[in-house]
Amino acid sequence: MATFSADTMYYLNNGELIDAYEHFGAHLIKKDKNSVATRFTVFAPNAQSVSVIGAFNDYDEAAHPMRKIDAAGVFMVMVDENLTREPYKYALKTHAGKKLYKSDPYAFYSAMRPDSVSIVAQRDLYRWQDGPHMEKRAKEAPYDKPMNIYEVHLGTWMTRPDGSFHTYADLVDHLIPYLKENHYTHVELLPVIEHPFDGSWGYQGTGYYSVTSRYGTVDDFKYFVDQCHQNEIKVILDWVPGHFCKDEHGLYFFDGTPLYEYETEHLRENSEWGTANFDLSKGHTQSFLISSALFFLKEYHVDGFRVDAVSYMLYYHGDTNQGQNPGALDFLRKLAKAVFNVHPHALLIAEDSSAFPKVTHPIDQGGLGFNYKWNMGWMNDTLKYFEKDPIHRKYHHDLMTFSLMYAFSENYILPFSHDEVVHGKKTLVDKMPGDYWQKFANYRALIGYLHAHPGKQLLFMGQDFAQMHEWKDHEELDWHLLTYPMHESALAFNRAINKLSIEERALYETDHNPEGFEWIDADNKDNSIFSFIRYSRDKQEAIIVILNLTPVVHHDFIIGVPYAGTYTELINSDKKAFGGSDLYNGAPLESFKQDYKHFKHCLQVLLSPLSVTLLKWTEHHEN
Repeated sequence: MATFSADTMYYLNNGELIDAYEHFGAHLIKKDKNSVATRFTVFAPNAQSVSVIGAFNDYDEAAHPMRKIDAAGVFMVMVDENLTREPYKYALKTHAGKKLYKSDPYAFYSAMRPDSVSIVAQRDLYRWQDGPHMEKRAKEAPYDKPMNIYEVHLGTWMTRPDGSFHTYADLVDHLIPYLKENHYTHVELLPVIEHPFDGSWGYQGTGYYSVTSRYGTVDDFKYFVDQCHQNEIKVILDWVPGHFCKDEHGLYFFDGTPLYEYETEHLRENSEWGTANFDLSKGHTQSFLISSALFFLKEYHVDGFRVDAVSYMLYYHGDTNQGQNPGALDFLRKLAKAVFNVHPHALLIAEDSSAFPKVTHPIDQGGLGFNYKWNMGWMNDTLKYFEKDPIHRKYHHDLMTFSLMYAFSENYILPFSHDEVVHGKKTLVDKMPGDYWQKFANYRALIGYLHAHPGKQLLFMGQDFAQMHEWKDHEELDWHLLTYPMHESALAFNRAINKLSIEERALYETDHNPEGFEWIDADNKDNSIFSFIRYSRDKQEAIIVILNLTPVVHHDFIIGVPYAGTYTELINSDKKAFGGSDLYNGAPLESFKQDYKHFKHCLQVLLSPLSVTLLKWTEHHEN
């Protein structure tokens, strides 16, 4: 068990104490063969006095005063009892004489809201069974592997009949089979750190080491992750190191002063979200957050993080006019260094809407050190284009082609996330123009484009079966829609394209390599047709992608192809099974010699209305 020393405080204050959770919080200490004590340690440099209170001492502030063991403000007490599962708080008295009652910043578990007490948790009971997954993860870099991410809010993916939350264990029985059946490789969870308000979706946290009790216990969550791993599904956590909840029992003015946040009100107060901004230049704040990330990687075996609101950290208040935030830049680089030193192939994904350069480049090359970044520009341009009536799309052709100007400048994930289906933005299918049939046809073409474009894929729950209403953060998804043929067909299309995207090397091996992409025709704006090629790393596999984004059917359409031979249609979004009009290229297509731009061979193809078509080069021959 970690003990305190001068070195501990040195590393804490320099942002380098990467196991701060071993030094602070509530720990069970084995005294001898038959007895266990509980040690409480808290950092409160501006407190006059601190005591630990709970049901075990009738919340008597005089019962267990904490001793100041370090001049910097570390308080500790050893309670000669095994307090497993006991609730507790810290009672602090500030130098101004104010009394504060705070939950433990380093608590490993917390009571169900609206209660706000921390709970002593035993961490070493669970026996993991995911050894093969962990060994494989330690050896494999993610870049040339499939990554098909399903973004989930655990409280509303599915609820019990009475509307209450499913537990982590319940979700093992329901969510994991769904992920496998629909060919997702990763599940990304909206924040599961403890948070007091359901409507914050977890983005306003109070417990950065405490997995939320809404859905079960510490071991229940470990079981969920373990079962995901045993079913070859990786787990990504949405993680929020930029700002935190201002509820009285949390981190805000923890010892009566802005301990974890900025000293000045202008920098501290986040009016957009009603939260407080972490001061990421403070060493103890850096240690607190970096240790949180490493704790979830070690303790819960998670596979990585989507780091929320990175642009808000890179620039003060996310405003480029206010300049870069050097403390945040230092923190983000320290975070990446610490994570990859311990877990070289973990996922560290930046949700960054800025144009900050080299986000996914190594630190020693001037980068921030993330290994992935959400491609917010692609997402915004693509949705803006698809929302146009097809008759007007030819005037906005560059919205679809511009992304290839920068697609390989970073390691990108293409996100259709929860942020795009809330606050009046409409769902993916409801954004689409046209009548009922055309909305679904456009939707399928959009999903096909998501998988065909270079980059990894992310789709928020409910969008996989074309939910019509925006995500409701207080009730489950509209699963009843699957009784309607078009929604059932939408899910069938997602299932089929997901399967292709993890089976076809050309669709994932070169997501970050410009040699794996080639335009056939980027200029056919009059017809709103886009055609390009995805290659495998060795160029031995080639997939032709054609998007026809008007309702016009094109018979005998000529396109250039890279190789002579036979091309087989892998998928066509217009098939009847997917809700389309059933116009598709059923028989294999033979190339013929004809110049087309810089190509020497061509195909004659049927282009369905408002569709995406993928053709694979399946047999070589000379013609």
